[in-house]
Amino acid sequence: MKKDLLAISDLTLKDIEHILKLSASLKKMQKQGKTHQPLKGKSLGMIFEKSSTRTRVSFEVGMYQLGGQALFLSPNDLQIGRGEPLADTARTLSRYLDGIMIRTFAQTTVEELARNATIPVINGLTDLHHPCQALADLFTIKEKRGKLKGLRFAYIGDGNNMAHSLIEACVKTGIHVALACPPGYEPDAGIMREARQAALISGSELKLSNDPIKAAGSADVVYTDVWASMGQESEHAKRISAFRGFQVDPQLMQAAAHDALVMHCLPAHRGEEIAAEVIDGPQSVIFDQAENRLHAQKALLEILLG
Repeated sequence: MKKDLLAISDLTLKDIEHILKLSASLKKMQKQGKTHQPLKGKSLGMIFEKSSTRTRVSFEVGMYQLGGQALFLSPNDLQIGRGEPLADTARTLSRYLDGIMIRTFAQTTVEELARNATIPVINGLTDLHHPCQALADLFTIKEKRGKLKGLRFAYIGDGNNMAHSLIEACVKTGIHVALACPPGYEPDAGIMREARQAALISGSELKLSNDPIKAAGSADVVYTDVWASMGQESEHAKRISAFRGFQVDPQLMQAAAHDALVMHCLPAHRGEEIAAEVIDGPQSVIFDQAENRLHAQKALLEILLG
């Protein structure tokens, strides 16, 4: 595995399988109350330019459970908030820490940090990718269905960072993907182009349409995300109009397999991208996903920092 995790495309299929296997092992140990501290004495710096619930808590608790410590660093706490070059920050933090996790806006910020750091850098979220969530989602699907290859995955909504990482994760592992996005809100064309190439290798189907019911047809997993991501709050009203008809509701779920899993990376807006009776219903595994951020990221930390 490479030194850093900047996007799911950085990982080979063997890397993903290793992460998922270790995630399952670490989860089992935690549930049994077994102490496992391979990162004793190690420190993770966590830079947050975007607010967070799941990312911050899961990484902080994960490092603690692995025997290490995590330091929360906001731009207000660092000199980058006062204009210090990111490259200098990367070089300095590399002298103190064993790894850096950053949650920021531009993918180029993560890439520049990784280029100048001599320690592992983990992308905790950018506007383009959310690889840690996608790994937790793969782990959740594998846990619930016992396999990945050959399953049918429907993504309904905005072709955002979450869609990008899920597309990359699915085609890498042989999951068939059908996306439905409103016109003008499709995933990045470059990511789709690369994903189609990866799909040829894995045997995945990759389909994109503007028809949510068609995309959900016979799906084993139905996934959605908020219509307006962080930084897009000013577009909320416009997006509510554009995404009308793209809600994951009981009618849409009738098109999916009768036992389809319902997934959402959270936070969710009940009544917008997903109906309350679906997200709180028996097919929903959203809080299993949230928990599995902890276990998947612990696996990632042990591999990269161990």
